[in-house]
Order: sequence, then structure tokens, then C-alpha cells
Amino acid sequence: MHYRSSPRGGIADTRVNHLMSAPLAGKFQDHYEVLGIEVNASLEEIQRAHDELTQQYRPDNLSTGDPDKFEAVSLAYEVLSQPELRKGFDKLKGVGEDHSAPKFGGLEFFDFLGRGSGLRSALLCVLHDRRRSKPSTPGLSVRHVEGMLVTKLEDLTFVLWYLKQRNLISSDDKSNLQITVEGIDFLEKHPPLPEMVMPFLRPSALVAPCVASQMTTQSPPNAMPADSLTAEDESRRSAVNRILARGTN
Repeated sequence: MHYRSSPRGGIADTRVNHLMSAPLAGKFQDHYEVLGIEVNASLEEIQRAHDELTQQYRPDNLSTGDPDKFEAVSLAYEVLSQPELRKGFDKLKGVGEDHSAPKFGGLEFFDFLGRGSGLRSALLCVLHDRRRSKPSTPGLSVRHVEGMLVTKLEDLTFVLWYLKQRNLISSDDKSNLQITVEGIDFLEKHPPLPEMVMPFLRPSALVAPCVASQMTTQSPPNAMPADSLTAEDESRRSAVNRILARGTN
């Protein structure tokens, strides 16, 4: 193991302290650095680092509590404790890749530019509607959001990062996603058209799918039909769906 306990029982790793001493906004969260572990850490090491840091940063710890750091640790654990999500993060981080020859996404990059704003609007609409209709429980887990939207996991991860950097959405103490006041103001100042948003919503996510079916005859560009999912896609979806209601520049 490549970390040691501090006198207070936390993780004494200068890289972690440097990263977590700054605001999360505007920074890429390296989950391994947040927990102070190596990229090849075992599940037991991940669990141990998480337990130490949550005790140190939990909001009710009057001496060392820090809600932002607590949220960062919780999110890091959620990702790294799930094999498929960890695999996806490793891909984003470039673990095991040859960094001497970076590659450009090509046409797929331009495809995403065309649909990215629609996906962002769809997510904001979902969270706005949740806040309006369920004020006592306004948050949604990543598991629920992924199950409601027609998108790839990489695209959803990017959109979540973007909206958090703009402070349009945030995470609560259980890592549930919820819209912010800034997000509501933005959405109401720039209301998207239904035909821009509805193709990103699965029929099962709608109160009245039959009414919305006229707007969902076309899927978003590059969207994967549910009946064409591969075994790997189903495995990844199952991994996301296993995230509990506790759910990046």
C-alpha cells in the first residue's frame, strides 16, 4: 500500500492534500489521488482509504469536517468500487495507454458536438422536473439518471462534469444529483424546445410515453437502440444501476 496514516487517522499524501485543498470546481477529480491510492489498488485498499477519509471529512466532524472533500471522497469511492465504472474512469484517465501517441476522436467528436447541448438540456429538464414535482426528495442518483436518458456512459460523464463546472447542477451528501438555483435560472432563461429534449428520454422515463411518442420517432445521433445492446453494454449498464443513491477539467 502506498499511503500512510496521519496522526489524526487520515491519509497523509501530499498529492491528495494539494488536490483536495482547492475548490472542486475547475479541477478534474482524479479519484485515485483523492483517495491517496495507486491505480492498481485492491478493493480492500480502496475501502480502507474511503473509510479513513470519510471519518476525517464528514460534515459532523467539528475539527476536520469538510463537506466538499467529503463529497469528493464519496464520489471517488462510488466510481472505484464498481469494476465497470472503474474501468470507464481508467479509460478516461488513460491508465495503461501509450501516452506517446494520443488520438483524436475524428467524426465521433463532431457528432457529439451536435448532440451535446441536447443532452445537457435533457438532464437539466429532468432535474428541474424532479425538484418541482418532488421537493422533499429533489435528488436523483446516477443510476436513475442513466436509466432515464438515451446516451453512452462516456457522454453522460462528460455532461455531468460540464454542468457541475458551470454550477448548474450539484451533488448532495449522498452524491445524488440535483439542479441548482443557477441551473433553474439558466433553463428558464434559455428554454429548450421539446423536440430537442424528448429524443434523449427513454419512453419508460416519461409519465405518458404514448403522448410523447410523436416527438421520439427519431433517436439522437449515435444513440444505441435498447434492443441492440451488446453483452458488454448490458454489463456496463448493470454496473451503473448498482450505484446506490449516493452517485469531474
